Amino acid sequence: MNKPSAPRLALIAHDHKKDSMLALASEFLPLLQACRLMATGTTGRRLRNELGLEVECMLSGPLGGDLQIGARLAVGEVDAVVFLRDPMTPQPHEPDINALVRACDVHDVPCATNLSGARLLLRALVALPTQV
Repeated sequence: MNKPSAPRLALIAHDHKKDSMLALASEFLPLLQACRLMATGTTGRRLRNELGLEVECMLSGPLGGDLQIGARLAVGEVDAVVFLRDPMTPQPHEPDINALVRACDVHDVPCATNLSGARLLLRALVALPTQV
């Protein structure tokens, strides 16, 4: 079971980025096992089913999952966001995506939107001293 002081991470991936999210999560599996994770629907289910991670699943992004995570973020319940976006495919819920990224900026929550940024963010979390 995750400790209450464990980092609270939100994991989101557009359809064409879900395999990349699974590969990233595999790469950082020990870290993610020690975190409190939330994710949008399909991404969360895949992380749970394919990697055995404990993940709180929200709705899928187009059905409001991005907004659910944004609401959690706004009240201080998210420490960082990894949102692997697909910039080449139009998203029908683009306003929700923009609202989530804006909420990260407003509340000063780190948000990585590509693999390079995600690796930097997760490496920084690995380097943090263990919280008691």
